[in-house]
Amino acid sequence: MVFPGVQRRQGVSATSTVADLGARLMESAPELAPGDITVQRLEHAAYLQITTALKVSGQPPHPAEGPWQDIPDELDSMQPEQASPEEPIVPSPAAAPIPSRTAANEVSGEVFPALLAASTDPSGLRLLSPATPLTGLSDDTGPANEPVAPSAPASPDAADSTDAAEAADAADDPAAAVEESTEAETEECEAHDLHAPEIRVLGPVEVTGVDSTGHGPRMAQLAALLYFRPGRSADVLCADMEPVSPWSTSTLNARMQGLRSSLGSDSAGNVYVPRRKAGEDPYRLAAGVRCDWTRFLQLVERALPLGPAGLTDLEKALALVRGRPFGGKPLPWAEPFQQEMVTRIIDVAHTVATYRTPAGPHHDLSAARQAVATALDVDDTAELMYRDWLRIESAAGNRQGLHTAITRVQQVNRALDCSLELETEQLINELLNGSGSAVRKAL
Repeated sequence: MVFPGVQRRQGVSATSTVADLGARLMESAPELAPGDITVQRLEHAAYLQITTALKVSGQPPHPAEGPWQDIPDELDSMQPEQASPEEPIVPSPAAAPIPSRTAANEVSGEVFPALLAASTDPSGLRLLSPATPLTGLSDDTGPANEPVAPSAPASPDAADSTDAAEAADAADDPAAAVEESTEAETEECEAHDLHAPEIRVLGPVEVTGVDSTGHGPRMAQLAALLYFRPGRSADVLCADMEPVSPWSTSTLNARMQGLRSSLGSDSAGNVYVPRRKAGEDPYRLAAGVRCDWTRFLQLVERALPLGPAGLTDLEKALALVRGRPFGGKPLPWAEPFQQEMVTRIIDVAHTVATYRTPAGPHHDLSAARQAVATALDVDDTAELMYRDWLRIESAAGNRQGLHTAITRVQQVNRALDCSLELETEQLINELLNGSGSAVRKAL
């Protein structure tokens, strides 16, 4: 770790560097008036935590695997014909020069403000007003959002002819055939136990049948812990539920009993929170318990390989998101899961915005805005989503909306005490057709 004014020397540890800094401050102390120096102390555990976080953040990302390899790249800058002819965003087709980043714009010396800001739950202003639910989009909704279930035929002959026509269509459109078959498989799976309790973590933690008052919130968190980390012992569960002051075993058993009563049993009489038969048996939930995150993954991973043909399922998945996963202050065990969910939600929202923004059969700027709003409600620091928002307003010819998006991303970065990503600066310059300084002074 490099402190301001202290250069790293070959072979000198960070601890000795801090010691040297303290010694130099003490030497200069007589020359300073009282109160000019505030002595601060960093515990070794906190120092290790920060340096580990910085080391991990500097590692290259793992390559995408499976369906997630089909996340589309960012769109090129909006072409002039995609903007509204009444109020074009870019007055000239000539692209503005891209300003180079200076050392003053880099944030290497602003580590601690950025860490402190990023460690708290984002509480910025809402991006957009809640749009119409995805199940009832506006009249200009694209074909991907239209109902896929055909009406019942009037007679057996009509049914035979309908089946033949659908088979012929499927032969011409393999993607549609795949989508139809996967929808049928999912519906069959969902029909297996429609009344099973559901754990909802794509927002504040909620569980079917569990109250939101009294011990209810803690029981809901316990249900989520049992779902995501099954087979844990009592000691591990007690520590996970209360790291600072772990639960007692009697408290855990009382909450398990309350959860068992709240969730009830299936149609065959099997309880959704099985009783342990021996002291060494792990705590767990029945396999029939559902989770909105599992449903999210099912929808997305079958839709991504279909490209724009999978938009319906992608938007269904985003409709499951109610806010930041696990709420604003997840327990430590849930933080890795929260980060994974945030990343995946942003991927899906970016995919929807990418497919919905360009002119064509899937063009639907309202649906694109809704996807961006959902993602930024989950993580309002995701600059990828701001760039998608900028492209949406550019395609709509909405200059006021374009300025609103620019202002918001600038506010977020000022709060984090860091500069915009180079791709964001470049896109702003291209859309406003001005130099970097002109863009910053325009707002």
